Amino acid sequence: PTMIIEILAVISIGAATGLRVLLSLLLVGLMSGDQLWANVPLLADLPSNLVLGTLVGGSIVEAVLSKDGYGRRWLYPAELVLSLGAGVLAGVGIGRTLGLPPELHRVAGLISGLLALVIQLGQAGWLYRPQALPPWALFLVDGLCISLVLCSFYAPQLGGVSVPWSRRCASVRW
Repeated sequence: PTMIIEILAVISIGAATGLRVLLSLLLVGLMSGDQLWANVPLLADLPSNLVLGTLVGGSIVEAVLSKDGYGRRWLYPAELVLSLGAGVLAGVGIGRTLGLPPELHRVAGLISGLLALVIQLGQAGWLYRPQALPPWALFLVDGLCISLVLCSFYAPQLGGVSVPWSRRCASVRW
């Protein structure tokens, strides 16, 4: 049963990365305690001040551009390109943090990265709707991203359950 919990945590972090790429990586580092990004490949090799500054700045840009109609036209394609790599990094990081066996780190990264890419593709599809998303829905996406990261650390079974529910609600509104 514990392996299922780790898989749900990987699904949760993949969904969060698909919603907001840089914000989820920032929260993974901050939630890891003193280790910061020690369990996240590539980010562990960089100075933590550089990673923190880049992710905070990027998260602010992500939050501002996601609320602007023209900003979303630039943000979503950029996030589409970054989502697979960021999802892999976050998935491997959460797998290492929760003690997933080392031979499954790549699988966790692949699952998380692909889920992040699929969710990001769905968000990019919202750009081509005749009607724009209401502003409250964009703030809801930010809140959902934060709650999914929190769930991946503290209650992964809840985070894994919320992913299909949120995708179903989005498809019904489409």
